[in-house]
Amino acid sequence: MFCFQCEQTSRGTGCIDSGVCGKDDQTACLQDLVLHAAKGIAQYASRAARLGALNREIDRFLLEALFVTVTNVNFDALALEKVLRRAAEMRDTARDLYGRAAEKAGVTPDALKGPATWVPAGDLAGLTKQGDQVSLLFGREQFGADVTGLKELLIYGLKGAAAYADHALVLGLESDEAYTFFRDALSYLADGELSVDELLGLCLRCGEVNLSVMELLDEAHTSTFGHPVPTAVRIEPRKGKAILVSGHDLKDLENLLIQTQGTGINIYTHGEMLPGHGYPKLKAYSHLAGNYGGAWQDQKVEFAKFPGAILMTTNCIQEPQPSYSQRIFTAGHVGWPGVTHVSDGNFTPVIEAALAAPGFAEDGPDKTILTGFGRNAVLSVADQVVAAVKSGAIKHFFLVGGCDGARSGRDYYTDFAESVPKDCIILTLACGKYRFNKLDFGDIAGIPRLLDIGQCNDAYSAIQIAVALSKAFDCGVNDLPLSLILSWYEQKAVAILLTLLHLGIRNIRLGPTLPAFVTPNVLKVLSDQFNLMPISTAEADLRSILAPAA
Repeated sequence: MFCFQCEQTSRGTGCIDSGVCGKDDQTACLQDLVLHAAKGIAQYASRAARLGALNREIDRFLLEALFVTVTNVNFDALALEKVLRRAAEMRDTARDLYGRAAEKAGVTPDALKGPATWVPAGDLAGLTKQGDQVSLLFGREQFGADVTGLKELLIYGLKGAAAYADHALVLGLESDEAYTFFRDALSYLADGELSVDELLGLCLRCGEVNLSVMELLDEAHTSTFGHPVPTAVRIEPRKGKAILVSGHDLKDLENLLIQTQGTGINIYTHGEMLPGHGYPKLKAYSHLAGNYGGAWQDQKVEFAKFPGAILMTTNCIQEPQPSYSQRIFTAGHVGWPGVTHVSDGNFTPVIEAALAAPGFAEDGPDKTILTGFGRNAVLSVADQVVAAVKSGAIKHFFLVGGCDGARSGRDYYTDFAESVPKDCIILTLACGKYRFNKLDFGDIAGIPRLLDIGQCNDAYSAIQIAVALSKAFDCGVNDLPLSLILSWYEQKAVAILLTLLHLGIRNIRLGPTLPAFVTPNVLKVLSDQFNLMPISTAEADLRSILAPAA
């Protein structure tokens, strides 16, 4: 195996033999083969679509195929084998679709090569061997480091955008624009004629599509659950039986809340589910009791101490420890060998496990943190914010957020937030907020200095806030007193970064390390065009940002 798609990749260069995330060689090979198969499906589906022939089942499967290869989603070899068997069926369906469309149009279908010709091996061992043979290492030998790096940048952007599109699909919304781009981009990658300029353009186009996908997901969330409102969330337990929900899927959270009404079970959020407390429809459930723990990388310790059942939605799962392996469950595309998977939305096994567990013996202290500062909440006081900026009460805005992780160096974000001057506002989102969201930052003229915008996909809200402020001050977003200090870990963060670059946002500081797949030559292009830069130290970066303009 070889994998360098996440920030914690071994030695900052790539994981071999096994992944830092916990995936073994077999899982890595199967995931590589899933991606290879998706490219083959897209080769046919893209050409069929250009002839007017579409198939929604194929489009939705491509989302799934991309999503299951995102970091910390599915480690279950048997589940991935099922995905691959379905991929072969989808490829045959796409091939037939293209053949019929070409015949109807009176054209000769292209004789496709590469992934389109894949024939699945008969057993799991054979599939694993096939996956090893389509590793990105072979592409690097063929195309060179720069093209390979940009190819992987595009692939990881596609994975992140597909994850968000899948979230929206769960809530009933789909995007023709996104489906078209996924088909065309995967087909382009499979056809093999790759260039630096075309790949860079496709990466920025991926950012544009991801923006529309995040907008779609925002619509799905707000139309289903209402617009988030500022909410104090309890961070200490209540006495009683308990279920902990982690991941990102608010629909799973709602279904669990419905199914546990009247059972005496309290529901707690974890990690990226914290913003769920801000949605009016979800917060109306009195047994949505609070948030437990912090970001995903601490789950082995936190889950062991949690005296109830645990449900993992979407991604962020780590290898379950023996102390809780019998009371953790997965849903959606998440999978771990030996862990019970809930595939039909019936959470009875989770509820039964919670009732069998001891639960919390007593109430904890009354401690809370704030969430729910989506764009509607912030823009409802826009006049107050603008007045505070014009009066000098607010000097600067910092967006400090993104993915958290276990690599050393992430204390930078705590140090940075603590060092931000008291006349500045901190916006935050995603699980990177846990580095500082339990600290007391006070307020400026009644406006909290720390505003939790939401999940990683709520970068859309942050963008809309920035656009509204730029209109209020009659300037470009890059001219605002606003600085972006981002942390990244997996592929959804890559998609968001591409969105920001598509929008022309400059001077982004990224850490704790830069992606291993971004070569020095590619980094120079991004630095020259967007002044993208690595973080240094909190003190030096703040001094540079707040220095008077020359």
